[in-house]
Amino acid sequence: MITGQTVAVFGAYGHTGRFVVTELRDRGFTPLLLGRDADKLQALAASHPGLEHRVASVDDPASLDAAVKGADAVINCAGPFASTGGPVIEAALRAGIPYLDVAAEIEANLDTFTHYADRARDAGVAVVPAMAFFGGLGDLLVTTAMGDWTTADEAHVAYGLSSWHPTAGTLASGTVSRDRRDGRRVRYTGGRLEYYLDESDLPALNWDFPAPAGPRTVLDGFTMADVVTVPSHLSIPEVRTYMTTDAARDLATADAPPTAVDERGRSAQTFTVDVVVRSGDTRRRVVASGQDIYAVSAPLVVEALHRVLDGRCRTTGVASAGAIFDAPDFLRALCAYVSVEQLPESGV
Repeated sequence: MITGQTVAVFGAYGHTGRFVVTELRDRGFTPLLLGRDADKLQALAASHPGLEHRVASVDDPASLDAAVKGADAVINCAGPFASTGGPVIEAALRAGIPYLDVAAEIEANLDTFTHYADRARDAGVAVVPAMAFFGGLGDLLVTTAMGDWTTADEAHVAYGLSSWHPTAGTLASGTVSRDRRDGRRVRYTGGRLEYYLDESDLPALNWDFPAPAGPRTVLDGFTMADVVTVPSHLSIPEVRTYMTTDAARDLATADAPPTAVDERGRSAQTFTVDVVVRSGDTRRRVVASGQDIYAVSAPLVVEALHRVLDGRCRTTGVASAGAIFDAPDFLRALCAYVSVEQLPESGV
């Protein structure tokens, strides 16, 4: 195991950032606490004696450069990523260190691939966006389901959440994304990302999740970051994502943030992610399940960091989880947090 390496965590005092800091410490890394709010940083540092904290602002490149100085990598946990992603990536490139984030924003992730692919590759620096529950886990599952296929006709990612109490960061990021879309919806179809106007409700359909989740009603067209990460490296012209209607309703009402129910700070929320890829008349299916979508983002991004720092990655530059890592091996490494089952191949 790598020990002692310093990892800057921007947005360390946020809900997901706190999970990431704890996960880093558990794995022998030294977190460097970064953020925009000095009082919140000091309070977090007080709960982690011995850790250094530095105030930095995305509006002040010099403060970011000073903040990441001496770090071996940076993890960005501060949304909205439409605002923080670019400046923190720029600081990482100037420092020549890897950058990872937990962005679920479709547009922010698209910005990362669009604006930094050439520069990160030329610098030999790994930039891994969406290395979290949304975007990262789905991409790893789709890549695993593909197996020896080089192309497929469709990929479907169904999210079975028992509930969804969004954090303040999730709500802020969602507002930014909606504003950028100007009332439009987004989907990945015909081999491209498409924005379109449709004032009708998203269609509901029944999805037969494997036990114990079982059949659930989901919203078709509830589009998540997988429509950016999966097509970034896999030849699949149709990528669709779905969300259980109860979870979508929770997100819309947003009456309370997640509440911890165990010693690790996880909420009672459970999840099942059911991935189906189709090529011709053949379907391949992989299912993952676990607890708390925010908490599980920490082992996802820290495992990715570990692999980047010790050289277990396939490329440099901007790359999604499925492109830069050995997806089945990565998922096996998460067995303490996520249960994964590859179901038998079947006909349509």
